[in-house]
Amino acid sequence: MTNPVEPAAVARDLAPAGVLRASVNLGNPVLAQGTPDAPAGVTVDLAREIAARLGLPVEFQCFDAARKSYEAMATGRADLCFLAVEPAREAEVAFTAPYVHIEGVYAVPDGSALRTADDVDRAGVRIGVKEGSAYDLFLTRTLREATVVRGTDGVDAFHAGRLEVAAGIRQPLTAHVAARSGLRLLEPAFMTIRQAVGTTRGRAEPTVRFLRETVAALTASGFVADALARSGQNPELAAPAPGAAG
Repeated sequence: MTNPVEPAAVARDLAPAGVLRASVNLGNPVLAQGTPDAPAGVTVDLAREIAARLGLPVEFQCFDAARKSYEAMATGRADLCFLAVEPAREAEVAFTAPYVHIEGVYAVPDGSALRTADDVDRAGVRIGVKEGSAYDLFLTRTLREATVVRGTDGVDAFHAGRLEVAAGIRQPLTAHVAARSGLRLLEPAFMTIRQAVGTTRGRAEPTVRFLRETVAALTASGFVADALARSGQNPELAAPAPGAAG
């Protein structure tokens, strides 16, 4: 039988300085919005709720890219992160089950011969990606013929390099295509990005269990869907509760 989790012990292990330091990626507008001084969004709401359940104040460390958020936690500058589950990160990060599912999609020029996402992985195709993003990591390990071109922003790399394809998160890439003529999305999505809460693998087992149980409960209760709706995002992006059918 599993021993019950003691919040005070978890708080000491997870946030030994007495403040829960949460790294937030403002570069993903589905999950976080606002400014470094006043962040908002589902990740911010989750961090506040986790801190409240542990009786801790929360401090936000905000970045413009997932790789920077990951580095902050991996180097001990943050206690908690909100990142997509990817094998390249799992060596350092103990993840919960996902709380949000978002999609990675491609955009191409209107005149491109590429018609679907399955057409992209071929010789001579260059794909602009945001360096260190979940879709960068996914494409780097799965593509066989196409080439990944990294930049501080994948769409900027696509335009600057006159590349064949841009990769990105569905919501902002859809908005970019709508605002700029001459581009179209390729369907279907090439990946599902499974956003989860994580902490360093050196944490005690009860700490990791507390995070997993808390995130599962917040997903199942509708907390995540409500937080998405409050921040102007589609509440249907909330992941199914762990163990749910479907």
